[in-house]
Amino acid sequence: MSHSHQRDVLFLSLAGIFLTALVLGNVIGTTKFVTIFTLTLPDWLQSITPSLVRDGSLYTMSVPAGVIAYPFTFLATDLISELFGRKKAQLVVWVGFFMNFFMLLLMTINHWLPDTYGVSGGLDLFEGVYEFMIGNTIASMIAYLIAQSVDVRLFHFWKKKTNGKHLWLRNNASTMFSQLVDSTAILMILYFAGNLGENVNSLGAVFILILNSYLFKFFFALFDTPLFYFGVKLFQKFDEDPERNSLY
Repeated sequence: MSHSHQRDVLFLSLAGIFLTALVLGNVIGTTKFVTIFTLTLPDWLQSITPSLVRDGSLYTMSVPAGVIAYPFTFLATDLISELFGRKKAQLVVWVGFFMNFFMLLLMTINHWLPDTYGVSGGLDLFEGVYEFMIGNTIASMIAYLIAQSVDVRLFHFWKKKTNGKHLWLRNNASTMFSQLVDSTAILMILYFAGNLGENVNSLGAVFILILNSYLFKFFFALFDTPLFYFGVKLFQKFDEDPERNSLY
């Protein structure tokens, strides 16, 4: 297998991880909030912790199921940015944006086509998923396009400022800020669109969800730093960064 072909395989694999995580995150979105961990709060902390995220003294780290998949999109774009340059990373961002609307188009076509009576095995399930996806995916893609574009630009801003050194800085500084942008944008849009649960009935409640969501993404960003270093080291021979700022 030629070096050029191997490089193409790597790029397509990273783009595939990115697109799979992105689409999955948008499909399941906020259909379910999952518990990451629970923690018994001391009295002083209990008094300042909103009741939305605790039951008495028990704090619950709860995030949308879609959030579990979404941080992998930032890991993938950071690797593409490092190994293939800003233009290809931004290209993947735009492809992901349009592919989600392509998914919505296919779902809409199937929604409007008549049901074959007595054959469909999950008609109500399909319609429920479709109705939920419309608002959720549009909100998600607006937030996604802003956050991923910010991530790619910040990544290369810090890379230029450090002359290609300090990989950990550009990985974390770009991801942590862009994920705050994403968490804030999508949950605010979903709140005003009425796509969150009945208990989320104030901006204060939305803020708590944003905080919980961002805290998960923040710690995942720290966790993915060694994965990022490992990926860059493993695939360094495929580095074709046109800026010629190399770590090696």
